[in-house]
Amino acid sequence: MLMLVSYDVSTADAAGKRRLRRIAKACQNFGIRVQYSVFECNVDPAQWVRLKATLENIFDTETDSLRYYNLGDNYTRRIEHVGAKPTMDVEEPMLF
Repeated sequence: MLMLVSYDVSTADAAGKRRLRRIAKACQNFGIRVQYSVFECNVDPAQWVRLKATLENIFDTETDSLRYYNLGDNYTRRIEHVGAKPTMDVEEPMLF
C-alpha cells in the first residue's frame, strides 16, 4: 500500500532540528522524498506499523505535526505530477 507521510517540525531550537533530521531519516528508510517534508512510502502493513510507531516516538505532540494519507494499492491513478522534479516509481528497486 502506498502511504503519503507529511510532517511539520518546529525547528526553533536544537532539539527541534534533531527531531526533524530523525523524522526525515526514518521516512527515507521506508520511502522516497517527493517534497521537503513529504514522503511516498510503499509499505506492507507490518512495515507501516513500524514506521508510524517510529515517527510518533520521535515527534513532539506540542509543537510538531504528522499527517498520513493512505493511497492504497491502486495509487497510480491517484497521483499526478507536474513540474521540474522528476518522478520516481516507488515500485522500482532503489540503488544507493
